[in-house]
Amino acid sequence: MTVQYLKKAPKTSATGADDVRDTVQKILNEIEQGGEAVAKEYAAKFDKYDGNIVLTRDEIEAATAAVPQKLKDDILFAHDNVRRFAEAQKATILDTEMEIVPGLIAGQKSIPCQAAGCYAPGGRYSHVASALMTVTTAKVAGCGHIAACSPPRPEIGINPAIVYTADVCGADSILALGGVQGIAAMAFGLFGLPKSDILVGPGNQFVAEAKRILFGRVGIDMFAGPTDSLILADETADPYIVAWDLVGQAEHGYNSPVWLATTSRALAEKVLELVPGIIKELPEVNSQNAEAAWRDYAEVILCDTREEVADVSDGIAPEHLTVQAQDLDWWLDRLECYGSLFLGEETTVAFGDKASGTNHVLPTSGAARYTGGLSVHKYMKIVTWQRATREGMKPVAEATARISRLEGMEGHARTADIRLEKYFPNETFDLTGVE
Repeated sequence: MTVQYLKKAPKTSATGADDVRDTVQKILNEIEQGGEAVAKEYAAKFDKYDGNIVLTRDEIEAATAAVPQKLKDDILFAHDNVRRFAEAQKATILDTEMEIVPGLIAGQKSIPCQAAGCYAPGGRYSHVASALMTVTTAKVAGCGHIAACSPPRPEIGINPAIVYTADVCGADSILALGGVQGIAAMAFGLFGLPKSDILVGPGNQFVAEAKRILFGRVGIDMFAGPTDSLILADETADPYIVAWDLVGQAEHGYNSPVWLATTSRALAEKVLELVPGIIKELPEVNSQNAEAAWRDYAEVILCDTREEVADVSDGIAPEHLTVQAQDLDWWLDRLECYGSLFLGEETTVAFGDKASGTNHVLPTSGAARYTGGLSVHKYMKIVTWQRATREGMKPVAEATARISRLEGMEGHARTADIRLEKYFPNETFDLTGVE
């Protein structure tokens, strides 16, 4: 097996990461103790915003009126795709029951979380798509109350398109509140909200750390790091498209890793040649991010075989995984570790990010080895139940008593004993397990 790095990243997504935990913990503590007043103070400090926090219906309608009709049509198109895909996912969760032994029936049922908190970034980029992905899935899951929050801009408030999106997707409350204070408001139940059972949505390192600290008290979608993308390609791939797809994901941020793994040296060398020029075609803020990400975090990996390429891919376990190669069914069957998979030149990560229907809240930093992305399943609890006849419980009670005594848990054993004594007073049972 030969794997050669034609470009090796000098940094990883963890390199130089600021330790923000103490700062975030301090803010969370102060908001939990001081409530809404402190949350407003932080909104004024960080976002330079002192307007209304929970948007009124009049404010929502004013924001809606400010959104161009073509953009509304695009949002509705994307919402319909996300909703229908989420509904198809929900249909895979079935309530079920079975007779374990004669007279003992066990089952499972799914129950949605009552309150969901959905965060949509609104800083450098106003993430309309994040509101689409988080609020829509919570609505399809059947959450009782859905709060959406997004950072306001000074004297303006939330981007009108985000407000419109959150509203049309089914948010019950929309908060002009960003960062740690937004997460805290949803988690602690401020501004008239119920306390969130789960917090979802992407955000900066402060938002991610707030969710990490609160995990356990509330559920979260996942621990999130910088977004990352990997392209797998062979000699049939178009180097211009490959290069643009890499740059398109690198523009997310200065520390957003991108990788290319390929069996074609000619393709790899052409992509390396094309990328710098493509970056220069972007607007300045985008090009700055893409240039830094490409310089410091990008890698180009040359492999001998497609099996080696697949091994490299599963080792990286990327958030986004694109295949531009022959025999797409082989790749679909072989690949195992990714957040979302894009097969063929005819689709791309940006489609999934914005409008195709699959969710764009996905595991980063290798977490795709053990988890998938946001879906209706994240908002739903799969719980179990059981009931039994007296005859059905008899063998279970006997086994329970003996196993419990083996473990030294006499109280457990006695809860089985007393039922046998009550229901079968004329029978004798060996409940010690001693030969």
